[in-house]
Amino acid sequence: MRKLVLFSLVGFFAQLVDGSLGMGFGATSGSMLLMLGVAPAVVSASIHLAEVGTTAASGASHIYFKNVDRRLAWRLLIPGAIAAFLGAAFLSSLPGHLLKPFIAAFLTALGVYILIRFLLQARQRQDEPEQQPAYSKKFVVPLAIVGGFFDAVGGGGWGPITTPALLAKNGATPRKVVGTVATSEFAIAVAATLGFALFLGWEAFNLFWVLAFVLGGMFAAPLAAYLVKVIPTQYMGVTVGGFIILTNLNTLLQSVDFVPSEWTVPIYIVVFVLWISAIVYQWSSLRRVANA
Repeated sequence: MRKLVLFSLVGFFAQLVDGSLGMGFGATSGSMLLMLGVAPAVVSASIHLAEVGTTAASGASHIYFKNVDRRLAWRLLIPGAIAAFLGAAFLSSLPGHLLKPFIAAFLTALGVYILIRFLLQARQRQDEPEQQPAYSKKFVVPLAIVGGFFDAVGGGGWGPITTPALLAKNGATPRKVVGTVATSEFAIAVAATLGFALFLGWEAFNLFWVLAFVLGGMFAAPLAAYLVKVIPTQYMGVTVGGFIILTNLNTLLQSVDFVPSEWTVPIYIVVFVLWISAIVYQWSSLRRVANA
């Protein structure tokens, strides 16, 4: 029962992050499972099965709050789903013990990217353009393919890859981009889950984790869809980025031979202090912007 509550809280936190930022469910929950010593393929398979439930709830919530560009969602989900299926097939064919350090490195890189991106990002204007910019197929299809593939391989990556690219377009509405990415992720989760079930078998899924993540995630989905409209995402982005780095750091340090074991604790302390400093800096920076 205690484990069910713990994993449900992880699912709640991960979905709150994902639904508010348009990224982070796979990276957050995947980092926790890798830290517990779970094989990468089992991690990604279980996360994507859980995301079938959480992304359905998230998508419905974002549609309710009118955060979704439906045309863009359709353009994203079809190529993204195909790429996610192929990514699941690729991951299923590789030995877990050899792949684990690379997945940890990928998730750490995502954490660094998320932290820096939100740390340096100027506060978004509150007034929204009347119309979303037009995204061409030549831009959206390759983006969805890359995002879907790396999401399946790394246990996370759809949001961190697609959300920033879509936000970079002039006139993009942050809440529309976040809502559209979160809603289209349902198709990515379904495709990846089918891929893992086909190539690994249903025994690769840990149904206990799946149930716990879904329970927590479904409670968080409506709250996240509402928060994306009222709270600056920069606070959560910096917090989540540092959390992902810390949870993958141990696996990463253990996989490299040139870092002595006695350096592990000092490195953790330095990274933790830098993370807290980033949070404090972000808080003071946004206060200055708000009072300007």
